Amino acid sequence: MSDVQDTSGDQDSTGKRSGAEAGRGVAWLVCGRRTKWVVVVLWLGILLGLGGFAQKLTDAQDNQTVNWLPKSAESTQVLRESEDFRPEQMPTVIVYARESGLTDGDRARIDEDLAQIRALKGHGLRAAETPDPQFEKGDAPRAAQIFVPLTVGTDAWQRIVPAVDDIRGAVGRSADGLSVHITGPGGSSADFAEGFEGIDSTLLIAAMSVVVVMLLLTYRSPTLLFVPVISVVAALLTAQALVYLLAEHAGLTVNGQSAGILTVLVFGAGTDYALLLVARYREELRRHADRHEAMALALHRAGPAVLASGATVIIAMLVLMFAELNSTAGLGPVLAIGVAVALLALLTLFPALLVIMGRWIFWPVRPAFGSAEPTESGVWARTGLRIARRPRRVWAVGMLVLAGLSVGLMQLKASGLSYEDSFTGRPDSIVGSEVQARYFPAGGGDPLVILANADQADRVGETVAAVDGVADIPIATPRGVAAERSGRVYLEAVLDDNPSSGAAKDTVRMVRDALGARAPDAEAIVGGTTAAVVDMDAAVERDDKLIIPLVLLAVFVVLVLLLRALLAPVLLMATVVLSFAAALGISALFFRHVFDFAGEDTSFPLLVFVFLVALGIDYNIFLATRIKEEAQRRGTRQGAVTALAATGGVITSAGLVLAGTFAVFGTLPMVSFAEIGFAVAVGVLIDTFIVRSMLVTALFLDIGRRVWWPNALMRHRDEPVTTPAEVPSRQAEGAETH
Repeated sequence: MSDVQDTSGDQDSTGKRSGAEAGRGVAWLVCGRRTKWVVVVLWLGILLGLGGFAQKLTDAQDNQTVNWLPKSAESTQVLRESEDFRPEQMPTVIVYARESGLTDGDRARIDEDLAQIRALKGHGLRAAETPDPQFEKGDAPRAAQIFVPLTVGTDAWQRIVPAVDDIRGAVGRSADGLSVHITGPGGSSADFAEGFEGIDSTLLIAAMSVVVVMLLLTYRSPTLLFVPVISVVAALLTAQALVYLLAEHAGLTVNGQSAGILTVLVFGAGTDYALLLVARYREELRRHADRHEAMALALHRAGPAVLASGATVIIAMLVLMFAELNSTAGLGPVLAIGVAVALLALLTLFPALLVIMGRWIFWPVRPAFGSAEPTESGVWARTGLRIARRPRRVWAVGMLVLAGLSVGLMQLKASGLSYEDSFTGRPDSIVGSEVQARYFPAGGGDPLVILANADQADRVGETVAAVDGVADIPIATPRGVAAERSGRVYLEAVLDDNPSSGAAKDTVRMVRDALGARAPDAEAIVGGTTAAVVDMDAAVERDDKLIIPLVLLAVFVVLVLLLRALLAPVLLMATVVLSFAAALGISALFFRHVFDFAGEDTSFPLLVFVFLVALGIDYNIFLATRIKEEAQRRGTRQGAVTALAATGGVITSAGLVLAGTFAVFGTLPMVSFAEIGFAVAVGVLIDTFIVRSMLVTALFLDIGRRVWWPNALMRHRDEPVTTPAEVPSRQAEGAETH
């Protein structure tokens, strides 16, 4: 069955241009009778020109340690200065263990494996330099370990997995009671790299599946869902291509973390914008015979809210650029690009495609011109009326519930995850690390690196050796490293504790303090994996104090500019912050008592805060802008009920989609991703079902027109709250006839 056919939609009976067309020129550029085709052609050109670069984003990822650390950190200085002594290395440790003691056969196998290892070449392996095995101290050693040198560079992420695979192939598997494991920095990095391998496609498939299912449930149309999916995929490909080009030619830092979050954020935010526009377009189709005018009005009325919500997310992401931690600072521009492109696609390509398709795209339930609004007697209309009876009680109870959920914050342990606690499973490197720690100093595979003035080398060694937590192993220049460079020496010290443990971090701090107090002339700097974690923790603490207030200020300014009021933005910000605290409280309880996670990454609260404030405020923006629109006709209290009735369904759907897309992080084997995904999903659901539907509506109903202070709207008289009334229909000057 064909769609209705356009006739004289450009002029009315008097020959005048449509008021909607004249007053909404920007919207008509997107959905005009001819310009809609221009928009689609332009997007096809963009995709043809940039689409090929999107697939290269993985090649542009730089996961070097130095690009995750604070630029001014001591460990970063060590990494850079160490290049004068030798290329950055990532030794791989092979651990052999037999609890009853190594046999002659075990020793023979270790010797055979060593010969095989020394013959390996390629992937940065310096296998020929592999030293002889180290055996557990004692007359009957139960374990041995071999350190295989591995040089890494800018392509470390690409070469580490094949290098470790070659080592694994040379040593074979555990057999006949002898356990064999690959661990150390090389083994753990390979497991991390394998965890990130295919992350883009995994997240893309998972996010797309969630979006398709949710859109099918929301629209109840097997045809309509393809339009937002096509638009969001176009946005994602374009964003990935732009990020790749900026990484290659403008120095933009992109890593596995930012690339993965980019996919999820574009799908989640883009689909949210699509849902809001479709809901408003469907309303206007019932009021206007001409679908072009209906879309122009939908863009004109919903566009400011979509733009404001998108701008909020973009600004919040850009604020991350002020972070001291490189990994956080690099995340900001990547995600800002993604949201900006999603916003552009959903405000241009998406409406153009919808108008081209016509009303049939809503099959099997097409919104007929003149049909009644389903929101007038729906569940959200009834909900609004119930809230209107006792609004103060509703928001008070809602806040008490959120405050109660926030108590779970006492269970939060955002002091960092040890390496052993970083995976949802138990890869071989974790098992090997635990075995190694039973027979050797736990930090043997990942020592501290100390750079100091050569004439103070002995004093530095004595000072470090005297610190509790440093293993009773000589502090010296390792094999294959130049003894001195430009008056500086390179020393290594082994720690007693696991390099990623809290005890090891305490030891690093004591070593630095001791060197500063007892060997100030040595100008010693301390680096290595544990020192890097210490520096990252300090940077995160500083970033929390800077980024959180900046994000709150930026979002508040956007709300003030959008609503032209002060009190309403304050209330909206307060509800989002309270929902953030509740989300963290619920998450902490689940992490401790359901998922059995040991803790959270130090950057977890900051990232969740930025995502929840930026994304959670979207739903408040959608609702508040509609309340303001309705309040101009019927007053604030009636406007609140009508707005909830009109937007309740679409905002609920948007929240479910966004929560579902972030939940796909749970498909990854890394605990940090799973925790961020879970917390953001919980927070979005709280914003959707409690904050927006209860708190915000109840607050606007209770405060009434005063909520717009100092806007002139506060002087509009409030009408008694009744069943949400349909906005009076406006006959289109143009017509579409069947």
